[in-house]
Amino acid sequence: MEQWLQAFILGNTAILTNVCILPLYPGLVAFMAGNAANERAQRATKWLGLLVLLGVLSLMLVVGALLYALQRSFGDILPFVLPVIYAVVILLGVLMLTGRNPFARLGTVQTPVLRNPYVAAYVYGLLLGPMTLPCTGPIVVSAFLLGAGSTTALLDGLVYFFFFGLGFGWPLVLLPLLAAPLQRRFTRWTTQNYKLLTRVSGVLLVVIGLFGIYYDLLPNL
Repeated sequence: MEQWLQAFILGNTAILTNVCILPLYPGLVAFMAGNAANERAQRATKWLGLLVLLGVLSLMLVVGALLYALQRSFGDILPFVLPVIYAVVILLGVLMLTGRNPFARLGTVQTPVLRNPYVAAYVYGLLLGPMTLPCTGPIVVSAFLLGAGSTTALLDGLVYFFFFGLGFGWPLVLLPLLAAPLQRRFTRWTTQNYKLLTRVSGVLLVVIGLFGIYYDLLPNL
């Protein structure tokens, strides 16, 4: 129990100390703003954050299992993945600065499955999962490595990773829950300020991407 609490606290620390966690938050606000006029999405609002977080964690588990199966260390892929991640974050930010909200398009994709707001939120989490790789990757990969040959050890490692994920993801879950009781006001406010919200989220993503390049990439060149 104590190690799970430590994992949760470590996840909370990651919110403030790891730049790769930060894109989740302006991204979620943009996603919610883009779906504020969607009646089905409004009814699903309080669950959107939880499903986004589950999408992020699911993607990380798949990455961890894949790296373990290929017998590759996380450090082997990080130099190739980091430039792509930050480039994508900056690209998303630039798109939003120009008034185009790529996160809002998930709810309007002409695919029956993605018209479901619950599925769209989960898929959104899967898409954002790679951005958290630098922060969450080592922990999930170590869970598979330490659990090799032992089901109990593997389960312990995965539960540790789950609590770490709850630590950095609880604001994602809380934000829609707080918005749900104020649904009408929230919908009206986001509709009225949609362009502003989109551009502010875009600025945050660009700043986060540049910050990551400065602190994670340039020192290692």
